[in-house]
Amino acid sequence: MTGRPSNDLLQQLSLQDFELLASHLQPVELEASHILHHAGDDVAVVHFPCGPTLVSFAVPVEDDREVESLLVGREGAIGISAGRNPSLAYSRIVVKLGGTLVRLPLRALEQAQQRSATLQELLSRHADCQFAQLLQTAACNAAHSIEQRAAKWILSAREHIGGPEIPLTHEQLAGMLGVSRSYASRVIQMFKARRILATRRGAILILDALALEARACSCNDSVKRHFDEVLGGMAAAEG
Repeated sequence: MTGRPSNDLLQQLSLQDFELLASHLQPVELEASHILHHAGDDVAVVHFPCGPTLVSFAVPVEDDREVESLLVGREGAIGISAGRNPSLAYSRIVVKLGGTLVRLPLRALEQAQQRSATLQELLSRHADCQFAQLLQTAACNAAHSIEQRAAKWILSAREHIGGPEIPLTHEQLAGMLGVSRSYASRVIQMFKARRILATRRGAILILDALALEARACSCNDSVKRHFDEVLGGMAAAEG
């Protein structure tokens, strides 16, 4: 493909490193709820979400529930942390907000890394950032209320979409929080009663972003700072 997809990792590559990958990149349009991998699947393809596209890692727990452990958008990629050989997916990896993703065979990425130390370093730093995000999510799930976490996820979706209307159903939000649909609906109703949110069919509308931010935990900000320090620091060093 020609041109740079709207993915931060691909945008950050030097011209030489991008050219190592360009001929192997394949853009695809996927709808919400499309499953990239089931738990136990071989992971032999890297996916780069572009623009507002979001992908979630849902880890199964008892009672047939799943808990969101990682949400990846245009800032990252899915499959890079799999290592130098195809590995097994630990969680169900599903498109949360539909849009464009760029596919890259893991084998092609490995070959490019062997030819470029800077590409290897960038992807190593990205893996560090995703591990930090996983740690932050684990701490968030343990320490923060459902209300705080719901506000955090909705704000994260708004940041990726770039607008106040989030194509997110109560059922999808419940999956992100690891709670029942009725519990998620009660949280949404509480926000609606305070005129912070409104709902439309299949979507949540942010009416008062400042009030929503005040009720969210600061976990997203912590993760963003780490991404900026680790990946942004590399860009500064290269410059």
